[in-house]
Amino acid sequence: MPTFLRLAVLSLIPGAFLPAQDHPAKEDNRPNFVVILADDMAWDDLGPFGNKKVNTPNLDRLASEGMCFDQAFLTISSCSPSRASILTGRYPHQTNAEQLHWPIPDSQSIFPQRLKQAGYFVGAAGKWHLGDAMRERFTVVREVDTSGFQLPTNAGANAGGKFVETATGDARSGCSDWVPLLQERDPGKPFFVWLAAVDPHRPYDKQISQQPHRPEDVVLPPYHPDTPLVRQDYARYYDEITRLDRFVGAVLQELTAQKAADNTIVIFLSDNGRPFPRDKTTLYDSGIRTPLIIRWPGTVKPGTRCNQLVSTIDLATTILALANIPVNRNYMGKNFTTLLEGKNLEIRDAIFAEKNWHDYEDRSRAVRDRRYKYIINYYSDLPGTPPADAARSDTFREMQRLRAEGNLPALQSTCFTAPRPREELYDLATDPHELNNLARDPTHQDTLERLRAEHRQWRIRTGEKTPRLRTPDEFDRVTGTPTPARIRPRWSKARMIKEGVLLP
Repeated sequence: MPTFLRLAVLSLIPGAFLPAQDHPAKEDNRPNFVVILADDMAWDDLGPFGNKKVNTPNLDRLASEGMCFDQAFLTISSCSPSRASILTGRYPHQTNAEQLHWPIPDSQSIFPQRLKQAGYFVGAAGKWHLGDAMRERFTVVREVDTSGFQLPTNAGANAGGKFVETATGDARSGCSDWVPLLQERDPGKPFFVWLAAVDPHRPYDKQISQQPHRPEDVVLPPYHPDTPLVRQDYARYYDEITRLDRFVGAVLQELTAQKAADNTIVIFLSDNGRPFPRDKTTLYDSGIRTPLIIRWPGTVKPGTRCNQLVSTIDLATTILALANIPVNRNYMGKNFTTLLEGKNLEIRDAIFAEKNWHDYEDRSRAVRDRRYKYIINYYSDLPGTPPADAARSDTFREMQRLRAEGNLPALQSTCFTAPRPREELYDLATDPHELNNLARDPTHQDTLERLRAEHRQWRIRTGEKTPRLRTPDEFDRVTGTPTPARIRPRWSKARMIKEGVLLP
C-alpha cells in the first residue's frame, strides 16, 4: 500500500496518532502510584493529625516517612460524588455525578484512563461506586461486596428495613483484595492502583479488634452529646479505622517485598468526613477536610508537614504531571508538585466545596481560605438532616432522645433546626468547630462580601446552574423509613431528567 494511503487509513482509527508523551519510554522510570481511600473517616481521627487515642501504627509510619497536609480539602462530603470529583479532576456539579449513587457518565474522562493509555497497569480494588461505564478505563477491577450498607429497593416494606449482608470478617473492610491486586499487576509496566476501603463506613461490627478502643478514651466534639452510647459508637468507629490501618500496613509491606517502594508515590486520604450527625455530608471541616498523607521516597522529606491549601481536585492534575502526561483544560485542579519538593509556595488562596442530594435533598456551597469559611444554604428551609447511615446511628438516636426530653443543648440541635441561616461565616482560627456564625456580625461584613464574591466567581468559572426541580428524599426525615423514591440501582442523572424527576 502506498505510504499516503496507509497514513490516510491510520487517520481514521481513533488513537492512531496519540501524543508522544502518552507512550512509555524505552527506559521507563516514571513513578508508580498507590492511592488508598478511606470511606467516611474524619481528617483528625488518626494519630498524625492529632488524635492519639486511635490506634493507627501503619498510618503513623506512613506520615513519619512522608508529608502530612494540614489544609487538604474535599470538593464534597459525599462518597460517590467525592470519588467522581477526584478521578475526573472536576467539581462534582461538572461531572454529572454530583448526587450520591449517580454513576460517572461515559462522556466523562477520568485520569486513570490517561495513565492506562500511557502504558501504566491501572487497577482498582475495594469499594467501586463509580458506575459501569468506568470499568473499562481500568486494566483490572476487583469490586467488593457492599451489601452491608446498601438497603434494597423499598426495604422498609419488603425487608423490614434490614440489611442483607453477605460479606463476612475482613471482607467487610473492603481491603482484602488490595495486596492480591498488587501481586497480579504486570511487573513490566509502571502501575497505578486505586485501593478503596469500606472501613470505617457504617454499620459497625462488634469485637473486630483484639484490642478494642475504650469508650472512655474517645475524643468527642462539642456538638455531640457525651453519653455512654455515643462513646461506644465512637469506639467502634475507631476500631474500624484500626482495621483499615492494618491493611495499609500490608500494602506498604508488599511494596517493599516487590522492591517497588522507592519508586512508588503512596497517597492516603478519606472520601468524606466522619459518619456522624453534623459531620458527613456537611460543609464544615469535619465533613470536607481530609487526612492527606503522601510518601515519595527521595523527593518528599520524611516527617514533614504542609500548611498550604490544597484540594482533592488537584490530585488528577498533579498525578498526570508526575507521570509526564499532558493536562488538558478539562482538569480544574492545580499542580502541587512544588509542595512535594519542599517548596512552601501558595498553590491556591481558597478551596471550594458543595453539598448536593445525599439520601435527603439539600444544596449548599462553601468557600474556605486559610482562616474563614463561608457557606450559603440555597435550601435553607430544610433542616440539616444527617445522611441515612448517620441517622440510624446510636449517636443520632441519643440526640433524638435528649431532644424529646428537652435536654439537648442548642449547639447540638442544629440537625433539627429549620429554617437554617441562609448564610454562615466562621473564623476557623478562633472557632475550629464552626459553632459561632458571624454572617450578621457587622465587624465581619468585609470578609463576608469578599467570600460572597469568590463564590459568585467560582460559579461562573465552573459553569454552575441552579436546578429547577428538587430531588425527592429517599427516607422520611423523622422516622427514617424508605420512601417510594428509593429505587436500586439508582437512576443516572440523564435518566432522572428523561423521566421528569429532574429538569436540566
